[in-house]
Amino acid sequence: MSIPLVARDVRYRFDDVVALDGVTIEVPAGRCLALVGESGSGKTTLLRCFNRLVDAGGLVQVDGIDVLSQPPVVLRRRLGYVPQNGGLLPHWRVLRNVALVPTLVGLRDPGAAARAALSLVGLAPDDFASRFPHELSGGQRQRVALARALAARPGAILLDEPFGALDAITRADLQAAFSDVRRDLGITTLLVTHDLSEAARLSDEIAVMRRGRIEQCESVGRVLREPATPYVSALVARAFAGYTELLDPS
Repeated sequence: MSIPLVARDVRYRFDDVVALDGVTIEVPAGRCLALVGESGSGKTTLLRCFNRLVDAGGLVQVDGIDVLSQPPVVLRRRLGYVPQNGGLLPHWRVLRNVALVPTLVGLRDPGAAARAALSLVGLAPDDFASRFPHELSGGQRQRVALARALAARPGAILLDEPFGALDAITRADLQAAFSDVRRDLGITTLLVTHDLSEAARLSDEIAVMRRGRIEQCESVGRVLREPATPYVSALVARAFAGYTELLDPS
């Protein structure tokens, strides 16, 4: 079952650097919100507040429960998470990597859950289960990372630049696979990306971040066609230069 994610007036500092300055967002159950912004805008820090890799001030809730009231280990087992580099354990074979969370949460057959997740992301278990991560392409490793995040069927999934290091063709293939999986499962998703066009392709709403604040948080169409600030307008213009027909509501 999908669960909502909420952050209200979230604040965080790295020494003298303000990373989050009163950020508020909401991801309703089953929806996908993309956090978009340049490096240092605070988007990854905000995402990590939800699984307590960062403990910030303000209120952060998963399924209506304050994350600070839950042990981090328990919280993280309820959330799928794909870091930028995939985070696969290099000395474990693919099936064991994907079965990690199903094993930790006590599913009756973690191996079966892992095999089902591999199939879901387009990797045939008979072909890939026994391989090591170094035997896979970059796109295949990211598919395995996505399968691992989904294997225990979490209520929400956190994705931190999951496609950023891939070549254009592989990236497009994996984006399509992710879009299909999200549609089939209806899972709540928080996606971090620096690419506005990727956000527009994959999400329902976009939150544009700059210097630890939200510049605009609305539907994809509203952000693209009615930028709320000069910064958002410039971001849209750069992302869709030469594709003005995509921004024309007519």
